[in-house]
Amino acid sequence: MANNYRAIAKSVVEHLGGKDNVSALTHCMTRLRFVVHHSESVDIESLKTLKGVMGVVDNGDKVQVIIGNEVSYAYQEIMAICNMAADSGAAVPVKKEKLTAKSVGAKMLDALVGTMSPLIPAIIGGSMVKLLAMVLQMTGWMEPNAPTLIILNAIGDGAFFFLPVMVAASASVKFKTNMSLSIAIAGVLIHPNFMALMEQAAQGQHVDFFGIPITSVKYTYTVIPVLVMTWVLSYIERWVDSITPAVTKNFLKPMLIVLISAPIAIVLIGPFGIWVGTALSALVYTIYNTLGWLSVAIMGALWPLLVLTGMHRVFTPTIIQTIAETGREGMVMPSEIGANIGMGGACLAVAYKTKNSALKQTSLAAGASAIFAGISEPALYGVLVRLKRPLIATMITGFIVGGLAGMAGIASHSMAAPSLFTSVQFFDVNDPMSIVWVFGLIALSIVLSFVLTLMLGFEDIPEDDSDYNSVSLQEESEKDAKGKVTTAPVTA
Repeated sequence: MANNYRAIAKSVVEHLGGKDNVSALTHCMTRLRFVVHHSESVDIESLKTLKGVMGVVDNGDKVQVIIGNEVSYAYQEIMAICNMAADSGAAVPVKKEKLTAKSVGAKMLDALVGTMSPLIPAIIGGSMVKLLAMVLQMTGWMEPNAPTLIILNAIGDGAFFFLPVMVAASASVKFKTNMSLSIAIAGVLIHPNFMALMEQAAQGQHVDFFGIPITSVKYTYTVIPVLVMTWVLSYIERWVDSITPAVTKNFLKPMLIVLISAPIAIVLIGPFGIWVGTALSALVYTIYNTLGWLSVAIMGALWPLLVLTGMHRVFTPTIIQTIAETGREGMVMPSEIGANIGMGGACLAVAYKTKNSALKQTSLAAGASAIFAGISEPALYGVLVRLKRPLIATMITGFIVGGLAGMAGIASHSMAAPSLFTSVQFFDVNDPMSIVWVFGLIALSIVLSFVLTLMLGFEDIPEDDSDYNSVSLQEESEKDAKGKVTTAPVTA
């Protein structure tokens, strides 16, 4: 399978300005995330036309190339082409940039997405194990106090309880600072002795550090405090490194970093981070409490646009913390049912109506990905954005289904992308009717978006259009392997 992506990998690198212009590369579930040295050398418009590229998000020196579910194969090929190691991003030079409201916002979003994206598999895996335990208890297969059930819940809760440690490790890569020191400082915040002190402070007892009072904060299940602390740590580490003599760096440097960073985290940044996280959650759920089901409907309509801009990741910390603390999330996740699965239904309608054989295949694959796996970006970038009116059909579906989900009080117990296979996350152990609601909403999402897409129509792509009818990736790869193609001008 990896050989299929050799040609597209070469073309992507070529249109990014060559391998010497690529300074770092990571990937998430569907996107290649590049950092380039010179943004002016990147040919964005040509990138968008490459066969196998479903879309491009241009953020200056940070370029996201949407490949789809098999992004890891393209990632491996490009890493080989650029002679980059898996941790090649560690030495990316910091470019000075004029600070504006837009650039600050972009950097904050980039830091959040760059930190949280690598953690999503562990969080989804843990939450799905907790759902398994819930189903076993709900069906009566296991008693609430059964050792097996307790162990399953512990397995599922591990990623949430130790979330600060995971965030520290991921953020240290993002901010180019020492991972072990980041983890050590995060470990202080969830150390049993420190947590016992926080419980005493919560009960009104005075707790201080060298006379400085400490605010009672619970750091398990949190994201923002350690994320901010790791960013600050990156500057502390560079400053300490600059003032310590070379002969003492092995012992004095790490000691000073820990002694400076940990108290700052405990006294200042930790409480500040909790305040920021609480404020964000309060804002989201104040809107929910004010508008009720309408807020879920609006979120469902806007969700495809949020995914397009990458803004959907802003809600990740809020969702994680809400589920960890209350066991359920009732605004953002239910809104995704109509949006995510609706994209799949719209793609099936496109596949049904189009006369373009390549577009038909793309639509079927993207629709199946959205409906069965909850991965909507192939549908969004590969079909809906290109055809436009099916995207409108999806947004209408998201509004209607989101509103119904809000009226029914549907909530998620996990943050896995809504799909047919992950529908169990919306089941309520105390409400058997929730199962009927969930499957009804899934069916409505598919049917409604399918019908609306057919009603709104779309401008079909001609069969001979190069956007969908160039030489296949496999054929390009075979030609390249035989030396018949020296470059990879794969056009979409």
